[in-house]
Amino acid sequence: MTTLHSPRRVARVLPALMLLLLALSTLLAGCGARSSFFGGSDPFGEETVFGKGRDKAVLINVNGVIDNRARSGLFRERPGMVQEVVAQLRLAAEDPDVKAVIVGIDSPGGGVTASDVLYHELMRHRERTGQKVVALMLDTAASGGYYTALAADRIVAHPSTVTGSIGVIFLRPEVAGLMGKIGVRAVVTKSGDHKDMGSPFREGTDEERALFRSIIADMNERFQGLVRDRRPTSHGHEAAFADARILTARQALSAGLVDRIGYFEDALAEAASLSGTSDLRVVTYRRDPLPGATEYATATTPAGSGRMALIDLGLPGMDAASRAGFHYLWLPEAGM
Repeated sequence: MTTLHSPRRVARVLPALMLLLLALSTLLAGCGARSSFFGGSDPFGEETVFGKGRDKAVLINVNGVIDNRARSGLFRERPGMVQEVVAQLRLAAEDPDVKAVIVGIDSPGGGVTASDVLYHELMRHRERTGQKVVALMLDTAASGGYYTALAADRIVAHPSTVTGSIGVIFLRPEVAGLMGKIGVRAVVTKSGDHKDMGSPFREGTDEERALFRSIIADMNERFQGLVRDRRPTSHGHEAAFADARILTARQALSAGLVDRIGYFEDALAEAASLSGTSDLRVVTYRRDPLPGATEYATATTPAGSGRMALIDLGLPGMDAASRAGFHYLWLPEAGM
C-alpha cells in the first residue's frame, strides 16, 4: 500500500501542486495582484504622508537587525535592509524638492560592516546633496542602530527609547561538546595554526581568545572614535557609555549622545529648522500604495498588498544575529 507520505506519492503530487500554485499566481495577476515567486522587486513610488508644500522631507525607516544580505524565501528574494535604505537615499538625492531626510530607527544594530555602510551612505548623502538628516529613535536604537544615527545632523530620541550599547560583540556557535557526545568529529588540515580560529568544531585556545579581543578592541575604537568626532557634547561623559551599557533616552541626553527628546513632530521641526524651510511635506517611498498611511507605517511593502509570498522562510532578525562574526548589536533585542 502506498501511504500519503511515501516518496512515490510525493513525486506524483508535487508537480501537480507546483502547477496549481503557478496557475493561481497567473489568475491573481490577472485580477491585479502581483506575485514574486522567483525574485525581483517593484520600483519605489512616492507617497505623501501629510502636508501640501512643495518642499519635502523624506521619511526612511531602519527597522530590525541591520544586515546587508537579501532576505530569501522559497519563492522570492527580498532586498536586504542596506539595499532598501540606499535605494531610497538615491531617490531622494535625485529630487531637488527634497530638503531633508528623517531616518526613523528601530533597530538593535547588526553586522559591523552593514552598520558602517549605512553610516557611510548617510554621510555621503548629506555631503553630496546638502540635504539635512535627522535621526528619530523609536523603541530601540542601540549599538549599530546608534552607529547609524551618528551620521545625522540632529538626533531625536523618543521618551521611551532604549539606546547605547556602544560596542562590539563576536558571536559563534560551538558544537564541539555535542559532537563529542554523538561520536562525530571534524578533521581539519590547515596551512597555519590560526587558520580555523573561531571554528565551531573545537574549543578556542587562550591565544585565539586574545586575538579575538584585539580585533574587538580595534573595531570598538572605531565606534568610540565616531562618537567622539560626531558627538562633541559627549566629551567628558564617556564613563556613562564606554562599557557598552544600554541607556534610556534621558540618560543618553545627559551623556550628550542625543540632542533632544521628543516625537515625530519634533524631528520634523528639527528638519525644518536645519533646512530653513517652514512648510515641509512629509513623503515616503513604498513599493505598494498604502492608503491612509501615517508616519508610523514603516514597511516599504505593506502587509496585505498585492505582492504575494506563498512561502517565506526568511527569519530576518534571527538569521543575521545568529551568523558567526563581529556585530555592533544589542543581542537581547535581536533575539526578539
